Amino acid sequence: MPTISLWLGRLLAGAIVVAIVLVGGTAFRVWQVARIDDYSHADAIVVLGAAQYSGTPSSVFEARLYQASRLYELGVAPTVITVGGKQEGDLYTEAASGKAYLEDKGVPSEHIIAVETGSDTLRSIEAVADTMRANDMSSAVLVSDPWHSLRTRTMASDAGLRAWTAPTRTGPAVYTRESQFHGIARETGALLWYQLTHFSADFPYTARQ
Repeated sequence: MPTISLWLGRLLAGAIVVAIVLVGGTAFRVWQVARIDDYSHADAIVVLGAAQYSGTPSSVFEARLYQASRLYELGVAPTVITVGGKQEGDLYTEAASGKAYLEDKGVPSEHIIAVETGSDTLRSIEAVADTMRANDMSSAVLVSDPWHSLRTRTMASDAGLRAWTAPTRTGPAVYTRESQFHGIARETGALLWYQLTHFSADFPYTARQ
């Protein structure tokens, strides 16, 4: 007859197997959705914010904004929404600096909505959802880094939006195998945390790079 220690060993082994399957399956989904480029027509193109310096987007943010400008030129949506607040001491919000960048790229100002709030992915998505509902919009194509796609899509769906993704294919997030591995690992943990708690798991160095 199995002893208590044997049963405990079996339970521990089973828990480890379940954890490996859960983490591995989530990582695979992060990688899988990161490869999707859905250019279906939407009410709005939503650009997730990243760091800006005195109104100049960081390289991460610029890559996202460039992709959004391309989608607008292709007619994917008639409106672009930039989102993101500012850090303590900043003079500009991420949303405002993103809007200025898009205007320089030829997107008409009246076709850009700057949602100047949101310090992490979840707050940003919720602010965008509120703004879209106020403007009778319900569908969005989300632009961020590839590895961020599944989490942003999940949060947008939870916020009541019909959302799909067309991430950037340029910028630091996709330069090297190392950055890709780190992105998948980070987003796997962040997505699992969100699904368990419905809180964001963004950290300053990931949300504001």
